[in-house]
Amino acid sequence: MKMTGKKMKEELIRRLQREDWVFHYDKEKETLRIEDKHTQKGITVTLGGIIAKWEMKKEEAIEEVVYYVEQALLAMHREDTEAKVLPVIRSTSFPLEAQEGNPFVTTEHTAETRIYYALDSEKTYRLIDQALLQKLGWTMEQVREMARFNVRSLPKKVKQDEVAGNIFYFFRANDGYDASRILDESLLSDMKQQVIGDMAVAVPHQDVLIIADVRNEVGYDILAHMTMKFFAEGRVPITSLSFIYEDELEPIFILGKNRVVPPVKPNVE
Repeated sequence: MKMTGKKMKEELIRRLQREDWVFHYDKEKETLRIEDKHTQKGITVTLGGIIAKWEMKKEEAIEEVVYYVEQALLAMHREDTEAKVLPVIRSTSFPLEAQEGNPFVTTEHTAETRIYYALDSEKTYRLIDQALLQKLGWTMEQVREMARFNVRSLPKKVKQDEVAGNIFYFFRANDGYDASRILDESLLSDMKQQVIGDMAVAVPHQDVLIIADVRNEVGYDILAHMTMKFFAEGRVPITSLSFIYEDELEPIFILGKNRVVPPVKPNVE
């Protein structure tokens, strides 16, 4: 049987039917949003990603998604209907504990970056530590799964700039999670299909994600200068290194050559 977006949508709706939950299907984006009809808070899932897992794991893939959606919605409703969990990218030098004996919930990412998790609402923002995790009654895997779901639903506000024949994309919504968009696998995959040259990615500070379509050698020098400038000026600096993206992120060291590099004044405001 060939699984389609429509069939997956119908199967998830069937299994997730509850009196207090409503479903919103976006055929164009192939996403399904499950909401609590009273709070209008919920989770958006990308059907394409689920289908890809289904092709490898079949029934287990659907059961896994259903479980995490149920747990996430129930937990959000129980603790704080306004709050949602989002991933936060930080440097590996960022503290690992909120206080002695109370470590943050983290996930390893790259040699330069680590993932933390925030419980965010209109009123409060707090990195999730073990004490808060216990209070919420969540597992670490539930937190990570909620964050993976929620980062995909962040708006994709992007500006494009061309320098010396290279294209640079700046994701900057100023919502505190711009760098976190590096964890949106569907975004990286879509951009990979769009770029013509090498795809490089940078998160110099919390409030920007840079994706570069490097089409010539000078593009790497430009990216290095750009990333260092952002890193030095950022309110919450992360890393001045960039990454090459194929199927995963690999840090790269760009050794500037003795050549004239065009001035870097990207319009990202």
